Amino acid sequence: MNNETTTLISLKKAMKRVDHKLQALEAQFKELDFIKDSLTQKFEHHSKALASQAAQDELWTAVLAPKFTSMELNILHSYVIDVLVCLHTHVVEKLPDLVRGLPTLASVLRRKVKNGRIRAVWESVLEECGLQEGDIRALCTFFIAHGNKTEYYVAKVRHMYIRDVSVLITNMVKNQSLQGGLLRAVQVIEKGKAVSAPEEPKSSLKELIPSVKN
Repeated sequence: MNNETTTLISLKKAMKRVDHKLQALEAQFKELDFIKDSLTQKFEHHSKALASQAAQDELWTAVLAPKFTSMELNILHSYVIDVLVCLHTHVVEKLPDLVRGLPTLASVLRRKVKNGRIRAVWESVLEECGLQEGDIRALCTFFIAHGNKTEYYVAKVRHMYIRDVSVLITNMVKNQSLQGGLLRAVQVIEKGKAVSAPEEPKSSLKELIPSVKN
């Protein structure tokens, strides 16, 4: 075996070693890419969760911040009640076969997460009323925060005390999500787009929304 043959064999062995190292590096890079993608997804999910929690905390602060009089709070809360009752009524009217399984708005909100049919009807009802999911979060938060200390006022009583409740909302509520939700709730009721609310809130009204924290 001459020197050229020996050199060629050594070169082939060296190239194989280099090729093996390159393959090993490629495998490591793929693993690192997978880890990077996994960490990125976890970070994005965590960031969204933190942002959502921060937004919810801000909403709770906004709900409790305005210094409404007892009468003003009763009027606003009555509009919120009317809208929540209207939404629930609209949904069950479109799902007559599920009426027994959807006794409250809370049951609708829970079941729409996993039930595509309920979710589609819910989204349709929101669109018909000119509302969005963010409005519902704001209204539910308001309902929970003030539900135990308010009195329901029928429409005639509300108008007797305040001619234009929208002005009150605009002046007193600075949080845009809460302000928008309350203004749209008033519009839905005043423009007659939703089902007429009962003259007195239902006995089970306090059970409409047990929690918006989840």
